[in-house]
Amino acid sequence: MQILRLAVISPMRNVFDYLPPTQMAETAVEKLQPGIRIRAPFGNRLVVCILLEVALSTNIDKSRLKHVLEILDETPLLRRELLELCIWAASYYHHPQGEVFAAAFSSKQRRGLPVSELVNYGWTVTSLGEETIKQGKILIRAPKQASLLNLIRKHGFLRKEDISNHASHSSLYALKKKKLVTLEKVFPKTFGRSKKEDVVLNNAQRHVLSSIKDNIDSFKCHVIEGVTGSGKTEIYLQLIYLALKQQKQVLLLIPEINLTPQTVLRVSERFDARVTELHSGLTDANRDYSWRLIREGYSDIIIGTRSACFAPCSRLGMIIVDEEHDGSYKQQDGFRYSARDIAVKRAQIENCPIILGSATPSLETLLNVRSNRYLHHELTERVGGANLPNLTTVDIRGKALSGGLSPTLIRTIQNTIDKGEQVLLFLNRRGYATQLQCHRCGWIAECEDCDIRMTLHKKTKELRCHHCGKSARLILSCPNCGSKNLLLEGIGTQQTEEKIQEAFKGTIIHRVDSDNIPNKAAMEKLMESVTQRRPCILIGTQMLAKGHHFPGVTLVAVLDADSLLFGLDFRGEERMAQLITQVSGRAGRESNKSHVFLQTHHPNHPFMQAIVHQSYSTLSKYILDDRIARDLPPLGYLILIRADSKHPADGEHFLKSIAERANISGDVKLIGPLPSAMPRRAGKYRNQLLLHSKNRTSIHKAATKLVSIGDKLTKRNKMNWFIDVDPVEIC
Repeated sequence: MQILRLAVISPMRNVFDYLPPTQMAETAVEKLQPGIRIRAPFGNRLVVCILLEVALSTNIDKSRLKHVLEILDETPLLRRELLELCIWAASYYHHPQGEVFAAAFSSKQRRGLPVSELVNYGWTVTSLGEETIKQGKILIRAPKQASLLNLIRKHGFLRKEDISNHASHSSLYALKKKKLVTLEKVFPKTFGRSKKEDVVLNNAQRHVLSSIKDNIDSFKCHVIEGVTGSGKTEIYLQLIYLALKQQKQVLLLIPEINLTPQTVLRVSERFDARVTELHSGLTDANRDYSWRLIREGYSDIIIGTRSACFAPCSRLGMIIVDEEHDGSYKQQDGFRYSARDIAVKRAQIENCPIILGSATPSLETLLNVRSNRYLHHELTERVGGANLPNLTTVDIRGKALSGGLSPTLIRTIQNTIDKGEQVLLFLNRRGYATQLQCHRCGWIAECEDCDIRMTLHKKTKELRCHHCGKSARLILSCPNCGSKNLLLEGIGTQQTEEKIQEAFKGTIIHRVDSDNIPNKAAMEKLMESVTQRRPCILIGTQMLAKGHHFPGVTLVAVLDADSLLFGLDFRGEERMAQLITQVSGRAGRESNKSHVFLQTHHPNHPFMQAIVHQSYSTLSKYILDDRIARDLPPLGYLILIRADSKHPADGEHFLKSIAERANISGDVKLIGPLPSAMPRRAGKYRNQLLLHSKNRTSIHKAATKLVSIGDKLTKRNKMNWFIDVDPVEIC
């Protein structure tokens, strides 16, 4: 008896046994390959499943088994290596296999739609258009049309969706009316050629490149630890060139979508190769098109955020993870995976090199370096001889602050602007004020659904919760006592912007946060303005600290360094050191003189002094040694199980029940259940159970046991819960 063992694309961990289609011959069933999609009845609906295996037996009564309805694929959509990666990820992160497989599909494939032939309709240049380009004068009064015509010619063809990212439809239709372009049925082309530039590397860069080249044909994990501005990107480009010469695809991961424009631009200018984006900012149609380009080998370089670690590459030859330390690589809901760790495992399975680059490598990566599992390469100097910025603490105790700025900082900003240079002010709090409080009775505006205070957004005249997104109209009197004497406390980027505008009239000011820079296009426009090197002041959140190149910035100020100094998470010191180092690195990248000011009420705090006087490389060694002494990650291992419930006691009871039934002993320690650092969020009470062990195998065995029990109890209790392996936040 032949049995089809399927994983349903759903949050269910169970696999399900089905019978083959009623009219399908046994010989045909035997040829079915793991990884193909199958449509099957499930309850009162039809679902898309993934075939795991064709089995010869089942523990379920055959009379209870249903027949699948349709075999959707003749061959698997995913290569064997990617299937293996998905199976490993499902096991390691204790997540349903169906959902993990779904992460490697586009939305169309998840819905069971067929994979259509990779052919499209695109705009191409006509013979008249070619003649017009040669003459160069016909479109002199229509520069936008001329630019679009040259763009289409450069790419050979462009789809309508591609054109909308570069030009207006009116310019396109004007070219069509003039018969300079036409819509044709086109097939994507693969280029694979590279423009090798004569870029002069310094000695340190040459040494790193040479070391990696010696291990380019097999799996090795290379860590490039280079100070900001040391030329890591140039090494990436040289390595990409080597991979393209071998007709291999390169997967380049970046932490944020907003970094895509500058990354794509630099890569596209360097290589005559097809560059494909893959991230959540794409429409479903464009994401599906990118997915097919990558799968069929038409794409040479894939640039994407964390989800791109599952890109269906057909000839993968190299993986690069830029800013590998960044917390954005960890998925925080649903399938909670680390894209960096997935990428390392994938490189191992694909037997190709992987490069992890950062000025501030994570302690996990540094421990692997220390254990000789990863190869370590250092760049200790900036390209071009530019010096690293000087860090100075600014004691703000007892000082009158305006928008979070001390008198010392205001004078320094003015001097910097007067010299024609740029300033970056870092404040990791968006909004206008972090708290609205009644001066008479002490009432504080809090989110109704979260244990958190609401933030005032002045422009929209609303109070907003930055955790659940709930908003309310700004009130003018206290709902508790009726007093109109309401105090604003705490400073956000909006308030700092307002005070800066008052103090520096006539100066260009850019506020960079998710409220003001909502998408990739807005960031692209900002970068275009800033790189013109006109004097300006940038005010922003962490968005400014991630890989951006601001050549004109010579002064950086962290307005509230103390907010980074005192945190609940054991990773607080590591994150503070990384963030300040990264923010500081935006200064003086093309200048010999640059300064970083850290405003603080605790200038003599040992860790604050350490950040000022020691490099990240030195400081990270001390932090790592301290973690090891306390058996904390990366040496020790953590797994978190959290339950969210409508009633306060339900989640605690659920976690306590699975812990008692599992009867975990040995070298795995259970901590909790305890309320989370934020006990209530989005109307749900949050409780968590933490597993800690020095042994990875032991902690995963314990987690498997707890998950199995939790799945059985959930059926009765309808509890919303999840498991997070290697959590980056204990909150």
